[in-house]
Order: sequence, then structure tokens, then C-alpha cells
Amino acid sequence: MPSRQALNLAKDEGLDLVMVAPNADPPVCRIIDHGKFKYDQEKRERESKRKQQDVKGIKISPRIADHDLEHLLKKADEFLRDGDKVKVVCRFRAREITHPEIGQKRMEKMAQALAEIAVVERPPTMDGKLMVMVLAPKPQSGKKHAKAENQQDGSKAVQDHGERQDHSPEVP
Repeated sequence: MPSRQALNLAKDEGLDLVMVAPNADPPVCRIIDHGKFKYDQEKRERESKRKQQDVKGIKISPRIADHDLEHLLKKADEFLRDGDKVKVVCRFRAREITHPEIGQKRMEKMAQALAEIAVVERPPTMDGKLMVMVLAPKPQSGKKHAKAENQQDGSKAVQDHGERQDHSPEVP
């Protein structure tokens, strides 16, 4: 369609003529409401930013007890199953800094314990008095997100407030 005719058609409908693919032969244009188009585009960008992974932090020390380490492993497991990354920080105090291999063993123990659900994204490295390691969840194909699985099923029996009887959903 000639550009003049398309422009007149858009003006009659009270919309805008927007060039979608200027490099195509012939160029492709679309008749749309430009303000609404920009609003929808910004909304999609905001939602994509919202779906980014969080980085959860866990702090340990080289002298951490085994039970405390197990507790933190459970927390890290929860974070990873929720789809978040885990940043493990081992803080060295005073003379502990002279033996960084002890902290590194603790970090490796955590990485081995979480090996089935996590990948070491950044191996343990020293950063001043801190040793930092980042674990990321393994990519899972076909599995549901953990938070989505916790939602209540609407087809379960509901208790009636007045008669105190269970009413299961009727099956035809």
C-alpha cells in the first residue's frame, strides 16, 4: 500500500503509522496507538527485570561447628531450590588468616554437599579477610518452580462454617 494511503488510513482511525521494519524491502509499517505501544513495551521490560535471580548470602567462619554448618547447608539448599544464587562468605579474624586452607576446606565441603542441586559459579577466592564462593542452581528442565508447587489446590474439600460438615467438590 502506498505510504500516503496508509497515513490517511491511520489518521482516519485516530491512530499512528509506525515503521516496524525499515530495512525490509518494502519497509513494513503498522497502524497502532503509539502511546499504548510504548506503555506495553516498558511494562514488559519492568517484568523481565523483576524475574532476575536474587543472590542470598551465607556467612561462615573457619571454626564453624559441624552442626552449624549443616544448618547453613539446609538454608542454602532452600535458597537454591527457590532458584536463587547463594554467596558463601568465610570471614577470617585475627590469626585465622594465616591458615586460609581451613576456610577453603569448609567451602569445598559445602560445595560437595550441594553438588546435586548447585554448580560452583565462582570458586573460593580470597578478597582481603574474606573468602567468597558463589553457587548457582543447576538448570532444571521440565520441573516446576518450588514456589509454584506450594500453591493450594482449589478442588480440595472445604468445611462449612455453619454446619461443621465437609463438602467435597461434586463430581458429575
